Formats: sequence, C-alpha cells, structure tokens
Amino acid sequence: MTNPAYRRSQLESLVEAQGGCRATPPLLLKADPYFDLAGEEFGRRLLLTTDMSGAEYCLRPDFTLPIVADYIAQGAGEPAAFSYLGPIFRQRETGPAEFDQAGIELLAQPDGDIALDQVLTFARAALSLYGIVPQVHLGGVGLFEALLAQADMPDAWRSRIRHRFGHPEAMDRLLSRLEQAPEQKRSEQPSRDDLIEDVTARMVSAGLSLSDGRSPAEIADRFLEQQALDAAQVPATTLRLLRDYLSIKGDALAALRQVEALGEKHRLFLGAPIRAIRRHLDGLGEARVSFDAGFSPRLDYYTGIVFEMRGQGGSILVSGGQYDRLLERLGATAPIAASGCALWVDRLEAEGPK
Repeated sequence: MTNPAYRRSQLESLVEAQGGCRATPPLLLKADPYFDLAGEEFGRRLLLTTDMSGAEYCLRPDFTLPIVADYIAQGAGEPAAFSYLGPIFRQRETGPAEFDQAGIELLAQPDGDIALDQVLTFARAALSLYGIVPQVHLGGVGLFEALLAQADMPDAWRSRIRHRFGHPEAMDRLLSRLEQAPEQKRSEQPSRDDLIEDVTARMVSAGLSLSDGRSPAEIADRFLEQQALDAAQVPATTLRLLRDYLSIKGDALAALRQVEALGEKHRLFLGAPIRAIRRHLDGLGEARVSFDAGFSPRLDYYTGIVFEMRGQGGSILVSGGQYDRLLERLGATAPIAASGCALWVDRLEAEGPK
C-alpha cells in the first residue's frame, strides 16, 4: 500500500520539475471573464459573491484563465511556462465544492508541437504516479475547422456551425433545421430604413419605449440577418459531409483513415491537421487512444488538438490541449501559441490503487 501523502509529495515534485513559474493566482477573481468566455453553463457552477460596489466576484474556479490574463497584463510575447497545484472551487452535483487541481500552461513556446508533447508527457507521468494507464480521448478542433473552411456553404453559416462544435445536441438541432429548410423563393424585402420606420411605428402604437431594451434599428438588423440566413441554403451534400464526419470515432489510427477517405471523397485538403494528430500518437505509449471527430471542450477558444485522459471507470482524470485563441480573447494583439492541461487530483487519488 502506498501512503497517499507520499503520492501527493511525488505529484508536488512532478509539478515543480516542470520548470518555469509556480503560479498562485488569487482565490477571489472577477466573475465577468468566466461568464464572457465560458458561458452560462460554466457560470452556474461558480461560487459567487458581490462587493460593496456591486461588482461580482467568484472563488477561483480554475487556474488557466487567471494565469493567461496575468501573462498578457505583464506584456505577452516571451515564452513562458507555468505550473500549479492548489484548490479550485466549483459547485458539483456530488462531492465538495473545493478540491485540488494540478497542471501546466506553456505559452508562446517556439514549437507548438513540442509544447503539446510536454503537456501530454506531464499528464501521463502524473497518472503513472498513481499506477494508472489511461484511456486517451483525442479531438481535432483544427481538423474540423479545416474541413469547415473548405466545405461548400454560404459563409454566414460557417461561424454558427463552428460555435456548436463540441455541443452534440445543439449541432444536431442545427443540422436538422438546415436539412428540413424548404427551398426559399426570394421575395422583395423592404429596405433597412423602411423596416426601421415600420418597427418604430409599431412600438409607438403598442406603447413601448424606443430607448429601453432593443432599439428599432437593432430589431430591424436582427430581422434582416435572420432573413438572409434563411435564404442562404446549405447544400444537402455538405450537410451529409458534416454528418458523416461528426459520426467518426474509435481507434485513433482507424478513425483518422476514415477522415482521410472522407476528405478524398469530397476533395478536401486535410493532410496537415491529420499529420499533426498522428505526430502525437507515438508519444502516448501503451495508453489506449481513441479519436472522436465531434469531440471538443465546450469552449470556443480551443484550437488544434484537444484531449482527455480517463480512468478505467470512465472518470475524466486529465483534460487539456491547444488553446491559442484564449490569449487573443483576453487582449493579446498577436497570435500566441498555448498548450496546457489540468489534473483532477481527487479523482486521481480515488482511481489509483489503495
């Protein structure tokens, strides 16, 4: 039997061995960035409080966002490595709202592939401390974006389909809607000015304020945008391509061969993102590796390759990947490569041999 305190000390040593800066963000953080970047679904799990001015704060729900925000505030651009091990706070259906996470964040590294390899190696080393050979679940955000950029469809729909990637139910609803859309006959539409005048007259007639809530111009623009979307039909062959692609999952090598065959069938150039995924397979050792074409964290700042490592019971023990877009979303003025992962320490301790 291995002493849990000894395992924890080994994990602490592994975190320290990653070099760079040991990050200790404040326990109390502004809540707005989490709502802006992670959405309401994540926001419901925050532990919130309000200061005397009415500003909303939360107990630290993760390390990545405050680490990246501080890196940008200090002047982003130079390569930086951060490691951490400490408590985070999230409401959960079962278990305490306070628990420990460990992880690393590698920012602006000269070679993004090497940085991701270091992240994967750190994750596997942490699991090996607990005697765990994981099941690795890979996804390709960059691969899907490459397919989407080349697929035959009106540009207006690309971003809407991308925003639903990683949300299977929402994606299915959108594709079903597009599949059922009837052929639209273009009728003459009123001009924007005429539409604003009409909306204004209707609001005044109904006794509605023109200044509270959405303005007549905003309502008119939203109507015209929706009309344009309804008229922009996505070809049935493209919808079938998306369905076929998102259904691919299983053994990583076999799944990637299916993606290649689908790309060749539709004359798509997917070689670069597929090669990027294959480059990392050899470094995953004896772990069982699967690829799911529809898998992505529910955060649209992830790019490139994403992953989860699960225990034998299916619990997610580690999650991470490449998240270049987060830095630009937080104010970086130029693209900056970023890779990282987070380990759920309580799950590692429960999964490992007793």
